[in-house]
Amino acid sequence: MGEPKLLLPWGNGSVLEHLLRQWESLQASQLVVVCATGAQPMIRELDRLGFPEANRIFNAAPEEGMFSSIRCAAAWPGWDSKLTHWLITLGDQPHLPAVTLQELLDFGARNPDKICQPMRDSRRKHPVLLPRHLFAELKETTAGDLKLFLVEHARDLSGFDCEDERLDFDMDTPEDYERLRKLYAS
Repeated sequence: MGEPKLLLPWGNGSVLEHLLRQWESLQASQLVVVCATGAQPMIRELDRLGFPEANRIFNAAPEEGMFSSIRCAAAWPGWDSKLTHWLITLGDQPHLPAVTLQELLDFGARNPDKICQPMRDSRRKHPVLLPRHLFAELKETTAGDLKLFLVEHARDLSGFDCEDERLDFDMDTPEDYERLRKLYAS
C-alpha cells in the first residue's frame, strides 16, 4: 500500500479509528491494538484517539508477519481476567458491517468452546473468535501461522454460513482501498 493501512482515511477518521469505534459499539470488553515497536505514526494516531497506552502491545518482530502479532497478543499479561473469548480482527477489513460482526459474536455465544468463524462458499473467513483455552495455546504453538494453528485444531472449529460477500475482500492494494471505500459508502 505504500503507507500503513490503519492510518488511511475511512469515514470521518482513519481506518484504525473506525475499527475501534465499531468494536466499542459492539461492546467489546477490552480493546487492544498490536503494532510494531517504534511505529511512530501509529503511536501518534493512538495518542490522537486517546487510546490507552496500557492497551497497546508492541511487536518487536513485525517482519515475521501477522502471526507474530497474534502471538504477542496471546503472551501479553494485560488481559482482563474475566474475558472468555478473544477476537482476532484484521486491520484491512474496515468495510465489514457491524451486523456481520454481531452475527459472529452471537454464533460464538452459542458455541462457547469452539473457534468460531464466518464462512462463505465453505471457506473460513476473518475475523476469528477464540475461547480462552485456545487463545492461550497461541503463546506456545509451533504452528507457523494462524491457518496452520486452525488446521491443528480442526476438532475445535465451528463456522456459520454468512451471506455477506464483503467477507471475501480485504485491502491489499490502493485499488482495493478505493473499491472498499466505495463499497462501505454504499
